[in-house]
Order: sequence, then structure tokens, then C-alpha cells
Amino acid sequence: VQLQASGGGLVQAGGSLRLSCAASKSIFRYVAMNWYRQAPGKERELVATIYSGGPTNYLDSVKDRFTISRDNAKNTWYLQMNSLKPEDTAVYYCNVQKGLRVTPSDYWGQGTLVTVSS
Repeated sequence: VQLQASGGGLVQAGGSLRLSCAASKSIFRYVAMNWYRQAPGKERELVATIYSGGPTNYLDSVKDRFTISRDNAKNTWYLQMNSLKPEDTAVYYCNVQKGLRVTPSDYWGQGTLVTVSS
């Protein structure tokens, strides 16, 4: 399965972006679809998850600002990011978690850069 992330860019603080991750084939039988991010000099962190059954989960710092969603028919999931802050600047990666635990065999997109200016 190949994942193609898109939608990153440069935005002013307070602005919005929507990231997309398109999968080359159906992936919604897997446990979860995630968005991670990695800021310069920092470790990668999990930003948002949407489980195959529909529930979602968010990093505390993005709750009420970010929304993860999916379109099963398009094999695509999204991250709507509102009220962006400079600290949201990072490379954002989409990920398919195949099982209950993250493993090296999970699928990853190539990353899309989000830059939030103050």
C-alpha cells in the first residue's frame, strides 16, 4: 500500500489547512489511520487517530482545533487544522496502523510540511 500525503503549506497563525492522505488501495480494514508530526529537533508525535470503527483521538494540544476524518470510498483520510499556531509547524506524516500496536510493517506517507508563521 502506498500513501500520498498532501495539503501542507505556509499559513499565518490563526489560519487553516486541510491535509489529505490517499491510499493506493482500501485500508479501512486496518485498526487505525493516524497523523503524526515531527518538528525540527523533536521526536515524532502522534497528533490524531481515527479507528476503523469510527472513534477518534487527539493530542491534547490540538484538541478543539484539529479534526480527523475519512472518506472510505476514496481511501482517503484528512486532518482539518484550524486556529493554527507556530508550534504546529512540523512535517506531518500519515500512517496506517495495521494492528493493535505500531510495528515497522505499518504504512507511512512521505510527509507534508506545515509552516505556521507568527
